[in-house]
Amino acid sequence: MKISRSKAAALFAVLSFLATSACHKHHKRIAHVPSAPQPARTPLAVPLGYSEEGLASWYGIPYHGRHAADGEIYDMETLVAAHRVLPFNTWLLVTNLTNNKSVKVRVIDRGPFISGRIIDLSKAAARQIDLLGPGVARVRLEVIGAPANVPSNDFYGVQVGAFTVRENAEHARLLYAQRFADARIALKQGSVDMWRVIVGRESSMESAQELAKVLSVENKTVFVVRLDPAAPDETESRP
Repeated sequence: MKISRSKAAALFAVLSFLATSACHKHHKRIAHVPSAPQPARTPLAVPLGYSEEGLASWYGIPYHGRHAADGEIYDMETLVAAHRVLPFNTWLLVTNLTNNKSVKVRVIDRGPFISGRIIDLSKAAARQIDLLGPGVARVRLEVIGAPANVPSNDFYGVQVGAFTVRENAEHARLLYAQRFADARIALKQGSVDMWRVIVGRESSMESAQELAKVLSVENKTVFVVRLDPAAPDETESRP
């Protein structure tokens, strides 16, 4: 069947429009490939002098003798505290704003998880600023350097992992022991027992932090812990 020139021209125009439209739609469907995310930066240490104000409370008997969040045993008669975000082993000067009494404490735990409260003190620390009676008081806390009278027999390590299966912890310990002089396993008991792998036995926080920097190159979840002398080394023992 013959098609007139005018009809052929009109048909060509329609086909050209459809082809262009299809290409345009196809182009719009091309997915955008996002650039690779930047690696998260290692959190910086909180600078000396950092301060905040809020409510303080204290905790004692139900938690006394249990493991704190940093792995050591919580002793309510020592000058320690719980804070939600400050790094473990940060030292704080806590001042009760109702009587201006102050106490120096070391952060070893996480909490309090009640709105408005910024710190949970040990019983001993609360006693020093007359917080035991009222239970809650408004305080100001300030980041300070470690006191000069901190016992010199304290040792620190770097936790590189925690496992619910003992064999997995032992496998990780052996890998670290090939490169570092000291790699041990510590048991954290709870509703689910955790086998913690700790590398190093440093006599100061500074040297432990340097070791943590080395380990963090391949493991971003490491953090410094105080080695509790009362906790047995589970490296050789068996449950």
